[in-house]
Formats: sequence, structure tokens, C-alpha cells
Amino acid sequence: MSDYKKPGSQELRDTLTAMQFSVTQEEGTEPPFNNEYWDNNRAGIYVDIVSGEPLFSSLDKFDSHCGWPSFTQPLQNTELTEKADNRLFAARTEVRSRLADSHLGHLFADGPAPGGLRYCINSAAVRFIAVDELTEQGYQDFLILFGE
Repeated sequence: MSDYKKPGSQELRDTLTAMQFSVTQEEGTEPPFNNEYWDNNRAGIYVDIVSGEPLFSSLDKFDSHCGWPSFTQPLQNTELTEKADNRLFAARTEVRSRLADSHLGHLFADGPAPGGLRYCINSAAVRFIAVDELTEQGYQDFLILFGE
């Protein structure tokens, strides 16, 4: 993915849904409990909807009761960008993908032990790839995570 080049704004508008564009490009937020993956329990990985960059594993997903997919950590060797977000009532840490600079969600320090982190991610910012589709979609290197 080192040769990835992010599409222009108009191309993204043409390929993403309005919600996906709002979330990833305009730092929007989808409604809690009314999004595609908040209650997804299938085994697989989550990739950036814009770049396809692998981001999170279902093995690190947990139910935080917040209404959005929550993860304890990103996939190993995944580099996320973090930046201060002071737009609402409290200071938060925004999480963005490295390659496409997509807004993904926020990072909180109220997750489960041992790490105590909660990556609260918008479903509209990611695409889920089930274990049985990893090879077909070019993500076969992640099969080892699932004992495949």
C-alpha cells in the first residue's frame, strides 16, 4: 500500500455514501446503535473505507455499550494518526487512518484491562471483511490471526 494515492474530493463523493463522506472527510459522526457494525460479531478485519488499509480485528472488538464499534487496539503494525479534538464539551483524541487521513472516530482511556483503551470507531469509516473473504480480497496475511 506504499504507493497509495488518495482520490480527490469529487471522486470520493462519487464512490462513498453521503454518511461515509461526512464521517471520513468532514469529521462527522453517525448515530449510535444505528450503524452497520456496532453489533457485528463475525470474525474478520475492518479496513479503511477509503484506502482499504487494515485497521482493526474482530478479536479486539468489544461491546462498550456506546452504540459504535469499539476496539481495544488497532491491528499489529497499523499506524493510526491521533490529534487533539476540542470541538465538543471535553478534550478528546481523534483517530485517523495514516494513508487516506480518514476520520475514523475517537480514542478514550475507558476501555477494558489490561490496556484500558477504547477505539470508538464509526462504522461508516470502515469496511468489514469476514475471515472467509480475506484471501479473495487480498488480505490473506491476516488469516494467521484467526488460526487459518
